[in-house]
Amino acid sequence: MRHNNIYRKILLNREMGKKMFAVLIDPEKSNGRHFASIIAALKISPPDFVFVGGSHAVKSLNNMIEVLKEEVDTTVILFPGDASQFSEHADALLFLSLLSGRNPEYLIGQHIKSAVAIKESEVEVIPTAYLLIDGGKVSSVEFISNTRAIPRDKREIVRSTAVAGELLGMRLTYLEAGSGASQPVPGELISYIRKSISSPLIVGGGITTTEEVKTAFEAGADLVVVGNIFETELHQMTEFIKWVDSYNSRNETGSKDIPLHPDIISL
Repeated sequence: MRHNNIYRKILLNREMGKKMFAVLIDPEKSNGRHFASIIAALKISPPDFVFVGGSHAVKSLNNMIEVLKEEVDTTVILFPGDASQFSEHADALLFLSLLSGRNPEYLIGQHIKSAVAIKESEVEVIPTAYLLIDGGKVSSVEFISNTRAIPRDKREIVRSTAVAGELLGMRLTYLEAGSGASQPVPGELISYIRKSISSPLIVGGGITTTEEVKTAFEAGADLVVVGNIFETELHQMTEFIKWVDSYNSRNETGSKDIPLHPDIISL
């Protein structure tokens, strides 16, 4: 198994105050000519990470990931919604536990199905607390997992869940409004959770403008994930990625206000 190179990169970027951006590719919606167009857009301006995954089972991700790694200068991270969404060709895997729900299948069941193959591979595994936040409509994650999202105004429940994940040893915390959400995770909630945990914070779901990316960043998100909008507005991908680069250039403040994460020392 690879030795925490990607997790370390995330931590170091956070310590330096560098915000990160990931493009999410749903393999079920990215075939043939559309996938070729995605590759072309990613080659123009590669993001920090490409997340690959969706809510449905797939036959194989190997070919897609091999093409991504061959054609695009970026890091490919699995973002699985099902045990079938594993490929030893990826750079890393977010080992997601849906802590906001109470369905054991997505707390530990799916993990058991793929654990041995993951352990025997060289893919870096990053345990991740996955919290589904109400995004204004029933998301694919909510429907497939048969769980309920945490209401947007129940911030103490979100906080307790995020802290529990960190205490359980999760190395990342992911606040997810769901693919195609009508509302992204609110900035006030992001800020509240940021103050309560020390792990890097990922935010995704329902983000359709760079202004919403800015809101998430300034509220405390270290990494923002965008995917759904690019399925219909692919030309915006380059705009988003270049905007993030510009944002980081304008806000080179260093790490003076960010406490050193203990994992930096041990990795």
